[in-house]
Amino acid sequence: MRHQAILLIGPTGSGKSPLGRWLETHGLWGRRCHHFDFGMNLRAASGLTPEETRFLQDVLKRGALLENDTFHIALKILNAFLAGHHVQPIDLLVMNGLPRHVGQAESLSGRLEFIAVVHLVCDAMTAWERLRKNTGGDRAAREDDTRELVEKKLRIFNERTAPLLAHYRACGAPVMEVEVGAETQPAEMAKSLFIVAT
Repeated sequence: MRHQAILLIGPTGSGKSPLGRWLETHGLWGRRCHHFDFGMNLRAASGLTPEETRFLQDVLKRGALLENDTFHIALKILNAFLAGHHVQPIDLLVMNGLPRHVGQAESLSGRLEFIAVVHLVCDAMTAWERLRKNTGGDRAAREDDTRELVEKKLRIFNERTAPLLAHYRACGAPVMEVEVGAETQPAEMAKSLFIVAT
């Protein structure tokens, strides 16, 4: 069964996780939402082999992406989430951090139907300001917010993740652009989504 989903895309610090949590609490377009925060699920992953666990720890430390040959680990984590949250066919998945590149998107195409992409438009300076202020309230105790790793993640976003916008447009999924400022809160971001839906 393919679950319907929306994808949150934006650079690190743009507010994907706070928006995902808001949608999980309030729903979207009259549907119950389940927020799948891949980074959070990656850090808390269980049921993996010792080799997979060591590999993921290295991925997190380096700020790297899962490529096609290791993507089965991501699918294992996603399947555990779907089962653990009792996601129903009428529910909507809010995908945050997965897929991160076109190869991952192609691997997910048989599992998820993306009905929309939400692009949180946020330049690097604004992302840095949001991270510094912890605007979304989700950066406490994050060990991957060092300047070196953030700069690497911003480069990866521009080179590997941003092309997903063209990919999903070509697949027929609408892309909704939401401007994000240094102080923008998730409720403000969500307003744009409801306006687009009507």
